[in-house]
Amino acid sequence: MQQLLQQAQKMQQELAEAQQELAETPVEGSAGGGLVRATVTGAGELKGLVIDPKAVDPEDTETLADLVLAAVRDANATAQQLQQAKLGPLAQGLGGGTPGLPF
Repeated sequence: MQQLLQQAQKMQQELAEAQQELAETPVEGSAGGGLVRATVTGAGELKGLVIDPKAVDPEDTETLADLVLAAVRDANATAQQLQQAKLGPLAQGLGGGTPGLPF
């Protein structure tokens, strides 16, 4: 029983370390052929947004808004894939998903 407890504690520590690593890992997404680029952490926190001046049309702000949303969604989708790759095996070893994470 003691060995099982130690193994669970080790897995929890590995999971916490992997979550910290995700929080520090930048992931980029883009839209409009790179006209809008969003950077999020592996944990999904928006850290940066770059908009090429060519994407800005004062007469059509809706398209720019759509490009921003698409870039952020693209970055978040990549971040979720990274979460699955890093945390999925650890979370499964602990008997399921981790609260607050999408698996």
